[in-house]
Amino acid sequence: MSCRIGCLAVIMTLGASLAGLAGPARGDAPTPAAVKDAGKHFQRGVALYTEADYRAALVEFRRAYDTAPNAAVLYNIGQTYYQLQNYAAALTTLQRYLAEAGANALHRREVEQTVETLQSRVGKITITTNLPGCDIAIDDEPAGKTPFADPQLVSIGRRRVTATRPGVPPQTQFIDVAAGDTVQLAFTLSEAVAPVAQPPVVVPPSVTARPGRSNRGLIVGWTATGVLGAGAVVTAVLALRASSDLKDARNTYPVSETSLDDKSSTVKRYAIAADVLAVAALVTGAISLKYTLSRRHEVTVALVPTGLQLAGVFR
Repeated sequence: MSCRIGCLAVIMTLGASLAGLAGPARGDAPTPAAVKDAGKHFQRGVALYTEADYRAALVEFRRAYDTAPNAAVLYNIGQTYYQLQNYAAALTTLQRYLAEAGANALHRREVEQTVETLQSRVGKITITTNLPGCDIAIDDEPAGKTPFADPQLVSIGRRRVTATRPGVPPQTQFIDVAAGDTVQLAFTLSEAVAPVAQPPVVVPPSVTARPGRSNRGLIVGWTATGVLGAGAVVTAVLALRASSDLKDARNTYPVSETSLDDKSSTVKRYAIAADVLAVAALVTGAISLKYTLSRRHEVTVALVPTGLQLAGVFR
């Protein structure tokens, strides 16, 4: 490990100017602005690496390489993967460094020794799926879509492999890989099931009122019942008052026989009128109720101070 850190320190001294390192790895030469921006990411990566924040350093180194591709940055990326024990990624990255830096690479001898060590810390997984076009992730890192032409290079140890496909529940498997192994891993994903068509909802036809039947008689009947009932209540109250006056007159002295007879007659008239009106209201109400119940209706009958109140819909 001391060799890797010492070699990285050499890259630190040269990292302030990426243009002074090995030539661009791909495409056209980066612009001065891109080189300056990449240099800032590179220096932040170096600082984070020395603080042992390897995951953050990896992000900065990769951003520097994407902004201004340079083989020297691949060296730092490979060493950072090594510290994270991602031996497969470290091996692939350092092999790219040797290929892009050329025969005169600054750390070629040391990197070749590291590559030899890493080759004893990787294995392979042959991944197959019953459905084509499945996205494969190894330890949450995208690996591509199936079918794969070659086995996937992975670090030794327990690996987490996930297969996903639109419309299909994802599957995850854990597999142990030893050095030099080529392990077979197959996924069987269920195909997406088309939604079952629901039968149409049948709405029953609305019931319309039968023509030719008038509600006039019904309304007249309940109205008459209300009027007669109200009359019975009023005359009963008057009969009670007249009876009270008669009682007071009998207790008064002197009182004439004629006055007592008049008051007695008044009580009888009111009492008879109250009885007649009450009986008439009962008869009319009974007839109206029978007629109402014989029809399809929604009706509410309520007793109010002025009589009976009728509300509803009759068919």
